[in-house]
Amino acid sequence: MPDFKLTAEPRTEFGKGAARRLRRADKIPAVLYGHGAAPVHVALPGHATMLALKHSNALISLELQSGTQLALPKDVQRDPVRNVIEHVDLVIVRRGEKVTVEVPLHVTGSPAGDGLATSELNTLSLLVEATAIPGSIEVSVEGLEPGSQIHASQIALPAGATLAGDPEAIAVLVAAGSVETAAEEAPEGDVVEEPAGETAGQG
Repeated sequence: MPDFKLTAEPRTEFGKGAARRLRRADKIPAVLYGHGAAPVHVALPGHATMLALKHSNALISLELQSGTQLALPKDVQRDPVRNVIEHVDLVIVRRGEKVTVEVPLHVTGSPAGDGLATSELNTLSLLVEATAIPGSIEVSVEGLEPGSQIHASQIALPAGATLAGDPEAIAVLVAAGSVETAAEEAPEGDVVEEPAGETAGQG
């Protein structure tokens, strides 16, 4: 799991105007909370934060005035048109602590015959140590026959991780692939001929 270091500056101005000024300075407003601590309002470096948040469940080491604090992104607000980050909620985590996170699920391999694998779950809910969150979980459909199902409980998890979601949830389905039906040809001798009309201009 990637570990990103960001320097957080104290933030004392609030409101839309203050947020716009921060973004013009390539900074992102954020709030850090959790473990019973009072929320801490900070400004994060824009480019470095965007790079970190491209990774699912990015573990972030925040350099604060009070010291270093580990955090995970809890909520990321983006501008729906420009897709730029407008605000970030970060939750405090500690080494050895277990957290519940959604981890991307990737399907690998090829089913048997004309089987077609369909992901029913895009993520798996896992209980895992905050400092050992996997970037993704792979599930193989290699050689599975059409009609096969893979339930969440059947997916191999990294050491130390346990399933937090419904174990009976169907994660992947293998269906029969679509078969293109060739156009039916008319049997020999059954070709219908149009009746011959009068020749244009005859008479």
